Amino acid sequence: MTTEHATARINPWAVAQQQFDLAAEKLGLDAGMRAVLREPRREFTVHFPVHMDDGSVRVFTGYRVQHNLGRGPAKGGIRYHQDVSIDEVKALAMWMTWKCAVVGIPYGGGKGGVIVDPKQLSMRELEALTRRFFTEIEVLVGPEKDIPAPDVNTNAQVMAWMMDTYSMHAGYTVPGVVTGKPISLGGSEGRNEATARGTVYCIVEAARHLGIELKKAKVAVQGFGNAGSIAAQLIVAEGSTVVAVSDSTGGIHNPNGLDVNKVIAWKKEHGTVQGFPGATDIGNEQVLEVECEILIPAALENQITERNADKVKARLIAEAANGPTTPEADRILWKKSKFMIPDILCNAGGVTVSYFEWVQDLNRDHWSEEIVNAKLKEIMVKAFTSVLAIARREQCDMRTAAYLLAVERVADAMAMRGLYP
Repeated sequence: MTTEHATARINPWAVAQQQFDLAAEKLGLDAGMRAVLREPRREFTVHFPVHMDDGSVRVFTGYRVQHNLGRGPAKGGIRYHQDVSIDEVKALAMWMTWKCAVVGIPYGGGKGGVIVDPKQLSMRELEALTRRFFTEIEVLVGPEKDIPAPDVNTNAQVMAWMMDTYSMHAGYTVPGVVTGKPISLGGSEGRNEATARGTVYCIVEAARHLGIELKKAKVAVQGFGNAGSIAAQLIVAEGSTVVAVSDSTGGIHNPNGLDVNKVIAWKKEHGTVQGFPGATDIGNEQVLEVECEILIPAALENQITERNADKVKARLIAEAANGPTTPEADRILWKKSKFMIPDILCNAGGVTVSYFEWVQDLNRDHWSEEIVNAKLKEIMVKAFTSVLAIARREQCDMRTAAYLLAVERVADAMAMRGLYP
């Protein structure tokens, strides 16, 4: 069975709700609060037309979901992918709520997506689709309401178009409506590396806790986009050796180590990491199973499942992607004494620096990269320490601990606010 078929049957929304239920049970949340937090507050579906280059009109479907606004405005990326579904967007929005709560930033969770393969679009079509989609969801977004950001297949350029679209309708420039913008338009220093940098800050703390010597550690990275490739560079800077990486086309492996910068250059030139000189081509799933101390899943959801969890050899797994591990796989890894840094903690560097960007925009301010990275490190280390303390106290895995911390924070905020009217 191919990975695609195996993952197609795992519903990310069911996974997200299952993870929440476990935490709600442990926290003893009352039924009313459980019912509120178990569902998104708003689900918005739009069908919108776009003029294509050949003169035809195509109708695309997009979504924006706000899971919870108890702790502040909704925050979350927008992805462009042919497999986007409402259930995926709901799951990602819920994970954003917990992620913001784990690191203690004043946001609720949101997420958006458009069903499209952007690789099939020209630059002009991509811009037209972006501006029209943002116009359609504008009833929900705003710097005090819902602040989108880049995600899979979206970038600083897409954010610039979104910011400009919103600003044109407002009649003045509103930089704080999206984050992940180009620096010249109010973007933050360090935003591009933030997800990977936060991941590596967590890995450094976890390695210290586990007694793993980073200078001797072998690392495998699944997913070689923004988060994966930068995490590979940063972990090499810590003295570790990257032995395997993969992208959507497949993976490469060299037990003696890969030159990460050369792999990045190779991918840029050939559109794939495969065929890299001096490495063996392997399948995407095999990257998860190579001999290494540290595994960084930085691709899509549902990669480590009950079918392959017992083949994972890494002692430390750092989820740079959202939802790469299923609950069944979590149980297997926990039994095998694997240490998991869960996504809602591990990859929260991205949303943390997005928060910094938003604060800078609202204040018309600009911080240096040193300030951004120092603030990020402080927040990530504090969150990691808090989650680890709960894991040790409750004798549970790190994901459960992160959920206990996050769900309790959100439930407290909701209880304090009460029900309106």
